[in-house]
This record gives sequence, structure tokens and C-alpha cells, in this order.
Amino acid sequence: MATNGGTHQPPSKHVVMWEPSSVDKTKMGQFRLRINQRYGLNLACYDDLYKWSVKNYSAFWKECWEFVGIKCSKTYDQVVDVTKGIAEVPTWFEGSLLNFAENLLRYDDDRVAIYATGEGQDSVEKTTFKELRANVTKYAAAMRKMGVKKGDRVVGYISNCPAAVEAMLAAASIGAVWSSTSPDFGVSGVLSRFSQIQPKLIFSVNAVVYNGKTHNHFDKLKNVVQELNNIEKVVIIPFVGKEEDIQMPNIKNSVLLSEFLKSGCRTDGTYPPLTFEQLPFNHPLYIMYSSGTTGEPKCMVHSAGGTLLQHLKEHVLHGNMTRDDNIMYFTTTGWMMWNWLVSSLAVGASIALYDGSPLIPNANVLWDFIDDIGVSIFGTGAKWLSVLRDKEVYPAETHSLKTLHTILSTGSPLNPVCYDYVYEHVKKNLLLGSITGGTDIISCFAGQNWTVPVVRGEVQCRNLGMAIESWNEHGQPIFDESGELVCTKPFPSQPTCFWNDEDCIKYQKAYFTKFPGVWAHGDFCTINSQTGGIIMQGRSDGTLNPNGVRFGSSDIYSIIEPMIEIEDSLCVPQYNSQREERVVLFLKMSKDCPFDDHIVKAVKTKIRQGLSARHIPTKILPTQDIPYTLSGKKVEVAVKKIIAGESIESRGAFKNPESLDLFENILELQDF
Repeated sequence: MATNGGTHQPPSKHVVMWEPSSVDKTKMGQFRLRINQRYGLNLACYDDLYKWSVKNYSAFWKECWEFVGIKCSKTYDQVVDVTKGIAEVPTWFEGSLLNFAENLLRYDDDRVAIYATGEGQDSVEKTTFKELRANVTKYAAAMRKMGVKKGDRVVGYISNCPAAVEAMLAAASIGAVWSSTSPDFGVSGVLSRFSQIQPKLIFSVNAVVYNGKTHNHFDKLKNVVQELNNIEKVVIIPFVGKEEDIQMPNIKNSVLLSEFLKSGCRTDGTYPPLTFEQLPFNHPLYIMYSSGTTGEPKCMVHSAGGTLLQHLKEHVLHGNMTRDDNIMYFTTTGWMMWNWLVSSLAVGASIALYDGSPLIPNANVLWDFIDDIGVSIFGTGAKWLSVLRDKEVYPAETHSLKTLHTILSTGSPLNPVCYDYVYEHVKKNLLLGSITGGTDIISCFAGQNWTVPVVRGEVQCRNLGMAIESWNEHGQPIFDESGELVCTKPFPSQPTCFWNDEDCIKYQKAYFTKFPGVWAHGDFCTINSQTGGIIMQGRSDGTLNPNGVRFGSSDIYSIIEPMIEIEDSLCVPQYNSQREERVVLFLKMSKDCPFDDHIVKAVKTKIRQGLSARHIPTKILPTQDIPYTLSGKKVEVAVKKIIAGESIESRGAFKNPESLDLFENILELQDF
């Protein structure tokens, strides 16, 4: 049964899967020794360092800034006003001036910066740091020529390819704000996001390849652009096929990438030198989106400085990353792990991009890529590891993986049996790091650590500077039992605001209503008092997250409820004993409209077209009624609990409490 807040969880048996060696030689170990020397302390282990970092968070982030080498043109006057709490969203490193792109392009040599390939591609594209800088120079010149300026929004409806990285860095060099989503998103999903921020420029691919098929992207792009009134230029990237073979769509102001880049040339055929606008630490860099659980997606604005500092802390201190590393995260441009991956360039590491299905032409395709280019850090969604385990894919028997020293997993809790799978059938001597955080903070609350053991089923540690705790419903910190994941103190990668959120009303409601003045993240977790590790136990709100694809029930409702056959619907997650999640959709049919295979097929088609195939619920079932509160709000959490075998004691807040009985003991849901 699903675990919820307040349910006792016995401490882990502490099955250690991996142990660190040469701790003092790691970046984390060096940082701890530095703190001891500078502050006259005797921090003996990671737990001591963690406690110091959250108690003295202003000093910690100052030291972190220096240790990871933030490049700036003007230093700060103050790290942070420690009299302000997390709900007040204090300004960090006020007075400093920097540029995000300048930090990521600090290296200008012949080492490979980007490896890129994908489904159906026979070769790997390589871009050196020198070439990357030259390419960004062209993008930035073309953007400036068309009038892109500081604060403008530049977006990508784009695959995971070098052009996405280059366009983002060019926008950041100017001080424009980047936002992206992947081509598998349907028109309504894209418009619910981009229409709120009114971009000036959009980059898109001509087509994508997935599951062995080529999908033309122009119809969706045209429908999106028609609804975005502020778009001045549509740039088409020849992602599939040759540029000369592309039949350009009938979209106003659309140009091929090559034509767009040429527009930035000077009369002598050269490009103006790349310049980096020097901007405040909290200048907007990215706009990310909530899942849209309670309505249209919230537009979370993340700062350039906060994103940079937090990512470098995670890459350098927690990941022990160096210029010798080659990191690959299997992601799309619509997931925050893409943003996280790209920040590795600031360390001088190589990043590896893969676009397409991870199972075509076979389930070893990503392991092949890892061996081919020498990936040392590989990240993926937890579900993919589970799928490989079920398929009995054993790369330890078929691949070298000699360069691989880290596997990272996120998107959903990593099952204990997947720890067994990795260490038995992938590679014994590596760090398996389950990491957890989210789009809301564009980073991690807890994750990998080269100075503490990997314990089966646990995230290794709470991350430095992140004052997270597990609280019961009374707002009391608890250990060894499930509670709400909260953060009690400010951190630099908090969203600076939500876009178009006057007086921060949506912002405050999103994080600070459950426990006033304290960030409630919407996850259940158990903190192990003996190991310091964390067991993640899924979402505590209405967000859906099957297979690491995070979305909101409202995304589904907006697609299917306009269907005349459907009067109402309810979309909830269901968890099995392994904490795997699937989505269940209940349909209340309109009068005289039967629930049958035809309607199920129609609903799946609508969701696939409007969102993506990955959004299709696993189970679609009929129901006679949908529960509502007295104030008219659809109730999802109660149904989620009922199908998990829990009872709902207080029914006074329901407009139709008898409807809850309809969701008990459903035979079709007992196969999970």
C-alpha cells in the first residue's frame, strides 16, 4: 500500500552497496578541510559539514562561491540578509555582476564540449569548446540583429541537440530569458506554457525520430505559432534529414537556421565578437513550469546566479566532477535535468546528448553510447533502470563501461531492487546516486556524495546548504517515519518569482500555506536517523509522476473534458509495494453515452495528440460520480488514498461524500 505522512517506517537495515575511499582527496573532502582551516573548526565528517552549512548558510554559500570559482565582473556587497526567512525570498549576492553564459564558456580549447547522437543516427557529432563558443557567437549576433534584448523571452520547441544548448547560451549572453519544451508535447501543453510568457523568438526542429518512426513537427509548430502573438521569428533547425530537402512550412517569419545565423554577419562576412551582458545575480535566466495540477502551469523564474551556484555546488562538491569527466543525462529539453546537465560545461566537462527512444534498436543503445564516447557520469530516470531489470539486460556481461564511475537516478523513487540490479548486473565499483529535488528549485534537495556510503534504497544525504527536514502534520521534525519534505531556510536557487504573479500570491500559495514560513515541497520522505540517508516516498499533492514524466491532472482534464461523451473525470496516481507509480483515469460518462473500448481509444488518442504518449494513463475506468468539496473543488487526494486501501475519516468537507464509496475495492486496480 502507498505510504503517507505519519506512517511509521522502520529504519533501513543499512545494506551498504558501495563505500567511499580517499575521502580527503575528493572535492567534498577538500572543502571540509578548507572550512576547518578558515573557521578554526574540527568538522570530522560529512554530517558535521552539513550541519555547519545549514546553521551558517550565509558563510557556507560565500565559501561555495569561492571554491567553485564563480566568474564575475563585480563582487557582491552582501551574501544574503539572514534576518529574512525563506518565504520572504531574500536577494542573494546583492551588488554582484556576472553572466551565466560567460561562466559556461570559460573554456576555449579543443577538448570536446558536446557529444550528440540519437535514434536512427549512425554517427556522433562532436563540438569542441572552441567551436561551441564560435557557434554561440553566431547565434548571439543574429539575436541582437533581430532586436533580442535583456529580459526578452527566447524559447525552444526543440530536441535534445547542440542547437538547443547554443541557442540557450546565446540568449543568456544577452540577458534574454530561455524556456524550452520537447517536441513530444502537444499543442495545448505548449501553449499553456509559452502563451503566458509571450516569447519573441522560437527555435524548433523540422522533425523527430522516435520508436523507429519519423514524426513531422511542422503541423504542431504552426498551431503553436499562430497563437503566440509576440513571435517575431521562427527558426527551423534541420534535425532530421538534409537542410536542402526540407520543405519549409507556411509559417510567418520562419527561416532556416543557416539563414538566421547569416543575418548576424557583418558586411565583411565576419561576426561581431561575443559579449556578455553583466547582470545582477538574480537576473532571470530560465522560466520553468509546474505540472499544472490546480490549473494552468505556474511559470517559475530562476535566476542566473542561483542556478549557476547551485549547479556547480552539486557538480563539483557532490559529484566530484572535473574536466576529465564526460556526463550524459538521458533527458529532454522539457525536463530540468537538461538545464542541470548543461551547467556541467562550467566545470569544463564534456556533455553527451541523446535524443530518441532508449530502447531502439535494442535496450543496450545507451550502454553502447556510454562505451563509444567514454561516459563517466550517466543519469537517467528510475523507471528506465527498472525496465532494464525486467528485460534482463545485463551490461556487465556485454559492455566494458570502464570509464563509468557514477550512475544517477531521479524522476521517481529508486526501488531497492534496482540498487541490486545496478551493482549485480551493471557495474560493482561505481557510485549509484539517487537524487531528488525538482523543477521548483531547478536542483536537488538531496543526492549523491562521494564521502558517504551508498545504502540500499536510500538517497545518500541531504545536500549542503539545504535545510531540509521531514515534518509530521503538526509541523514537528521526525525521523524514521514518513513525513512532509520541508525546507526551513533560504537557498540561492529558489524561484525569484512566478511570471505575472502580482504580490507573489501564487508563489506563497505554492510552497508556504501548509506550514507558514516554511517551504513544503509536496513529497513524502523518511530520514534515517542512523545513516542520514533519505527514503523518498512519492508526491503528497496531486502531481502525477509515472516513469519520471511529471505532469498535472489538469493537463489531462483540459484534453478530455471537452469531449461531449465525458461529463467529468478524475486522474490520480496509484502506487504498488515497490513505490512504482501508474496513473488511473476515472471517467463519468455523459447521459446516454456508454463507457466502452471506443471511448477508451478516443481518450488515449486525444491525450497522445494533445500532450504525448507518455501522458496516457495506464488504467481508464468508469465511475458514476466524482467527489467535490463544498467549495466546488475536485478531490483527488482522497481518491488516491482510498485506492491505496486507506480510509477517509472526515467527510464533512465533501459536497457528495457518498461518491467516495465508489472507489473502494475496485477489482481492476488490484493487479498492481
